[in-house]
Amino acid sequence: MAAVDEALASRISDDLLRLLFTACHPVNTPESQVALTLRTVAGLRTDEIARAFLTTEPSMGQRISRAKKNLTRAGVRFALPPDQELPERLGAVLGVIYLIFNEGYAATRGDEWLRPALCVDALRLGRLLAGLLDREPEVHGLLALMELQASRIQARIDPSGEPVLLADQDRRLWDRLLIRRGLDSLHRAEELGGGPYTIQAQIAACHAQAIRSADTDWSRVVALYTVLAYLTPSPVVDLNRAVAIGMADGPERALELLDELVQRPALARYPAAAAARATFLRQLGRDTEARQEFERAAALTSNQSEQRLYLRQIRAQAT
Repeated sequence: MAAVDEALASRISDDLLRLLFTACHPVNTPESQVALTLRTVAGLRTDEIARAFLTTEPSMGQRISRAKKNLTRAGVRFALPPDQELPERLGAVLGVIYLIFNEGYAATRGDEWLRPALCVDALRLGRLLAGLLDREPEVHGLLALMELQASRIQARIDPSGEPVLLADQDRRLWDRLLIRRGLDSLHRAEELGGGPYTIQAQIAACHAQAIRSADTDWSRVVALYTVLAYLTPSPVVDLNRAVAIGMADGPERALELLDELVQRPALARYPAAAAARATFLRQLGRDTEARQEFERAAALTSNQSEQRLYLRQIRAQAT
């Protein structure tokens, strides 16, 4: 065991990072690897993981239980992944780090809009991974994405701790050092080829480089989301693309897309989808429908801070 520990320390210097690679064993499917690691290593609750996967808590609980049994049956031990297995496990490890960051950036439940400690943990893991696997483009792509997103954290809440939407944020509060680091990581990812995380980082860079919200290159954001939807089809990607189209082409076009998207089971009860519809309905002067959608978004979320945000939108509309 001492020899194994010494070998591990020579390749992966952080205990948590070692655990991530061990838990992301190919005996399970990539989705199960991510879910199990989020539960056992990152300590996220089953409902938090279920939200990330756009599924139900019972279904996610069953998936995690099956993944544990698979590891037991296969006799998986805590050991250094062989070089040939690193690429196979890397995707799951990146997925775990990404979801840890997302839970910190927008908490599933509770009274806090942010869980900054999770963002810090994810950034630390991302930087360790970038040092370990310097030639892997998506390692740098994910790190760029997290650094650019994290640059906004201070501006995402007001002095009373309430959420502030992207369009309303004081961009002077954005962390310029993190933006610079993020753009450097993005450049490295682009040099190496990049992939879905790199594309998401390019989207984040569009926001980071806009001095005002009105200066955002929404046409480029739409184009990037179109590529992302092709590479990694997802209801949430389609939702974000629809919102970007609305910002580029107007609320009527956005609502056409959103009205279709909310028919999908994965988005039917997704609070951000209802809030997006409400925002564009309000822009069109359809105030009653907008209020109903904001109320629906507030009812769907399990985060009290997010709920207050949607109810505040209703009060702002009334005045």
